[in-house]
Amino acid sequence: MRMDDQRNSDNVEDRRGSGMGGGGLRFGGGRGRLGLGTIAIALVASYFLGINPLTVLGMLSGGGMPAIEQSAPPARQPPATDETAMFVSKVLASTEDTWHEAFRASGRQYQEPKLVLFTGVTPTACGTGQSAMGPFYCPGDQKVYIDLSFFNDLKTRFKAPGEFAQAYVIAHEVGHHVQHLLGISEQVQRARQRAGKVEANELSVRLELQADCLAGVWGKRTDTMKNVLEPGDLEAALNAASAIGDDRLQHQAQGRIVPESFTHGSSAQRQNWFRRGFESGDMNQCNTFKAATL
Repeated sequence: MRMDDQRNSDNVEDRRGSGMGGGGLRFGGGRGRLGLGTIAIALVASYFLGINPLTVLGMLSGGGMPAIEQSAPPARQPPATDETAMFVSKVLASTEDTWHEAFRASGRQYQEPKLVLFTGVTPTACGTGQSAMGPFYCPGDQKVYIDLSFFNDLKTRFKAPGEFAQAYVIAHEVGHHVQHLLGISEQVQRARQRAGKVEANELSVRLELQADCLAGVWGKRTDTMKNVLEPGDLEAALNAASAIGDDRLQHQAQGRIVPESFTHGSSAQRQNWFRRGFESGDMNQCNTFKAATL
């Protein structure tokens, strides 16, 4: 990607090195601490049960979604010498430009999310954020959270190198922010609460695939506006989408695939919806909830 001459976003919050990565965090209601062992159990349970890790942590702490007493450290910008952080900042800025334009065209106003860089653990409005969760979006504070070490995992563990692969990850999470602003996420959450487990998982898949499609829309619109893509970039993003498909991850983790437990979509589905958004550049083409087949 040709991003060197692009602007940086003012919405990046660097919490790295803030001293929040060690020990347990204290949760509200006098419920004490959750140690690393409890967190590990929550992460394993969330994977095999298809439950949000934050929800599992709430259950293990004896309540609902845990409220964190420890406040976030003061916001600061990442250092200009940090090339990866600067790249992420430029990608975030490109999503701001793209979605401002797209929302204006439909008579809406886009509200920019914050992007938080952290290591280890960090407090969020959705509970305790963990590096092991991978990048995630919290609608409660409208922030995207990422431990930049995930990009190394993307390259080595998932075999999905390339800057556009990294940018796709950011754009996917910003896609969840777009869904939040449009009220889609809230509608899906209400529907999931009324549905059985299999139906709830299918709704989650459709939500995630829509975020993939919106990431594709961002890629197309950004390249049209700024000519940032280079040969091989699209393939890198599609490779990343494939690498984190539910079927591929399940096969690697347990040697078998359980489609009814999918929460993000198969490799082929994730590729298809990203490509659909990229080829059209039209967010109206991303209605996964009306698609007969995914």
